[in-house]
Amino acid sequence: MKSKGKVYLVGAGPGDPGLITVKGKECIEKADVIIYDYLASPALLGHAPDHIDMIYVGKKGGDHTLSQDGINALLVKKAREGLVVTRLKGGDPFIFGRGGEEAEVLVEAGIPFEIVPGVTSAIAAPAYAGIPLTHRKFTATLTLVTGHEDPEKEASNIDWDAISKSGTLVFLMGVKNLPLIVKRLVGCGKPQDTPVALVRWGTTSNQQTVTGTLETIVDNVRKAQLKSPSIIVVGQVVSLRDTMQWFENKPLFGKRMIITRARKQASDLVKQLSDLGAHCIEAPSIRVVDASDPGPMDQAILHLKDYDWIVFTSVNGVHHFFERLFALGHDVRRLHTIKTACIGPATAQRLRDFGLNSDIIPESYQAESVVTAFQSEAMTGQRVLIPRAKEARPVLPIELRNMGAHVDEVTAYETLEVTDKIDELIQQIRQGDIDVITFTSSSTAKNFAALLPKGETNDIMKHVTVACIGPITAETAQELGFHVGICAENFTIPGLTQAILDHYQKTGETEAM
Repeated sequence: MKSKGKVYLVGAGPGDPGLITVKGKECIEKADVIIYDYLASPALLGHAPDHIDMIYVGKKGGDHTLSQDGINALLVKKAREGLVVTRLKGGDPFIFGRGGEEAEVLVEAGIPFEIVPGVTSAIAAPAYAGIPLTHRKFTATLTLVTGHEDPEKEASNIDWDAISKSGTLVFLMGVKNLPLIVKRLVGCGKPQDTPVALVRWGTTSNQQTVTGTLETIVDNVRKAQLKSPSIIVVGQVVSLRDTMQWFENKPLFGKRMIITRARKQASDLVKQLSDLGAHCIEAPSIRVVDASDPGPMDQAILHLKDYDWIVFTSVNGVHHFFERLFALGHDVRRLHTIKTACIGPATAQRLRDFGLNSDIIPESYQAESVVTAFQSEAMTGQRVLIPRAKEARPVLPIELRNMGAHVDEVTAYETLEVTDKIDELIQQIRQGDIDVITFTSSSTAKNFAALLPKGETNDIMKHVTVACIGPITAETAQELGFHVGICAENFTIPGLTQAILDHYQKTGETEAM
């Protein structure tokens, strides 16, 4: 009989994926199956192992993917299959998250479990809105209250008289009941001029904050058309937002950007843009995989002593070259007589990770610049190995051969199209919900274009700014029918990030940092 598995009830935090705890991230990384909620950031799933089972059980308003009883049964079922189950719950599992109920079911079923606390939105959302929930000049008490309970029901579990005397009140899930909450608080003696704030989608780039007083907040929220998920903060500390708000002042706050880079490589770009306040949607148009036929690469590695140079044109080329080198039982000592050249500092850094410095790093980050850098070398009769993507641009090997070198190109890796959720993505683009689409290589542009309905590129993309990492990618994008609005001068991820920031600062849509 297969042994029982284990369940981790993990607080996924309030929305910003950076607020996951270290232990929470570890639970995602070692899971066999992940069962996640509506409020758990999808970006957290990127920490999960490849090809594991991911089950969405989100509950949004009255739309329940699975009932609570169904979720409980699913946790028990998966654990009894001997699996490690990570249950991702928005915020903290024990703060109005029904984590206690799920733990009780696991206890009854005899399933081993652990609780991993998370950062609750009750604290994080106000902090990101510039509202400290406690402050010596304003309050000595803080009360967390469910806003989901009907304040008009006869047998309320809320002591309205008592909480009305609290310095700061935080209601979770209370937008629908806001008028009744205000009525109860005022009726119990809370002054009508008490400051109030509602924070929607706190800690994310969709964050929206509406302020007022108990007298005005209902009208203000109605005018702003604010909806759930939101938290409500009541108390004098709300007035500190006027000077303490910081998150919504980020230069790219609220800009929605599609990142088409391969998922495993997207993290640097996503982090840099997110740090500037952008909302990044990972929609990789390519997936980097091993070469379907590793034979040519293996043969090249077995005959490394015959080469004078290895030219690496990308981080992927470096990674896959050394992956095959090690798989064949060799190590970096096989390269002790070989010189290396790298396109770009990121590629050179990846080579350095394996203990090797590049002999040539051109001033600019494209194949043509490598050719220029080689002009100072005596290349006649030199043997050059180029491990790179299948169907890569021919400029580099052609020019090196023109210089008298003997060049062997081998496929180190291949890029495949990714079509996940493309219909949903196209709908968002059509509706004008996307501000920028980034292309970090010609292959990302080609594969994204292939996903669009034929003949509709201009119509679909008319409200979107296309941002390219460099002129080669931009040229490819334009040939495919995209209008390129941003092109990085420094052909790196930091360079692309800076180009996007410069674009919005020039158009006056953001403030300088």
